[in-house]
Amino acid sequence: MKRWAYLNGLALVVFGFFVVFLLLQALFGWQSWNDELAQAGRPELGLGSYLASGHFVEATFENWESEFFQMGSYVLLTAFLVQKGSAESKRIEEPPEPGDSLGRITKDSPGPVHRGGWVLRLYENSLALAFFALFLISFLLHLLGGTAAYNAEQSLTGQPAVSVAQFLGTSEFWFQSMQNWQSEFLAVGAIIVLSIFLRQKGSPQSKAVAAPHHLTGD
Repeated sequence: MKRWAYLNGLALVVFGFFVVFLLLQALFGWQSWNDELAQAGRPELGLGSYLASGHFVEATFENWESEFFQMGSYVLLTAFLVQKGSAESKRIEEPPEPGDSLGRITKDSPGPVHRGGWVLRLYENSLALAFFALFLISFLLHLLGGTAAYNAEQSLTGQPAVSVAQFLGTSEFWFQSMQNWQSEFLAVGAIIVLSIFLRQKGSPQSKAVAAPHHLTGD
């Protein structure tokens, strides 16, 4: 068990943080929404009802949407573009040999590599495809949750409800998306550029401490 925890420590800690922060988001969001309901003279929601509300769904998936969009775009862009000196870029100095994009094929290589054909072509792009699929799912849930949250806000002030299609066309929906998208690409751009000049000993996201600034890749 200790060996398993050691070998999976990075994922365990990161997903552990995710669970803790999601629970705290739910608790603080629940309190915040009940404060709004109380101010409007409406009855408070129980925690279970809040988790199914537009307020929670919208807040959760508008963030997931931007994260998956950023990661999918980053995976795809790094396949074609380079940044001289960045630890986040493919090496420029040593381009791969023609036909070497798969790497060395061994008996332990994933099944699609041995199978070839359309299965291999799909597997070659599976990481970006998975992120974009998660993005589309999160985008849809953000839209549905956002519509419910918007209509709940409308009801507090006696305004008419809107449809999902109508909410998709509002500036509110796109404001929510853009405020997250821009911050995600700012963070990615920052690590791309900062990793040219700065180092973190022991991290695979950093070049070696003694590596020259112009060296591209890890």
